[in-house]
Amino acid sequence: MPTISSFYGIIIVMYLRGKEHNPPHIHAITQDFDAPFLIETGEIMEGEFPPKAKSMVKEFVITYREELEEMWNTGVYYKLPPLK
Repeated sequence: MPTISSFYGIIIVMYLRGKEHNPPHIHAITQDFDAPFLIETGEIMEGEFPPKAKSMVKEFVITYREELEEMWNTGVYYKLPPLK
């Protein structure tokens, strides 16, 4: 599971293509939570996530949507800058 970015205690990962399922998504992980977020909208797919952290993950996904879609489609993963 490649780590795409990390910021404010949130780690953004994308599981390897062959082991993942559609729709395209990333996982956001904190000490107590692990939730999938849709790349298309930045919305949480299922589970719970702290409200402030959820809004930061959504902002990250919206900011880097094109790059995340490219990684999902190609299986070529690279680091993205954190939110500031």
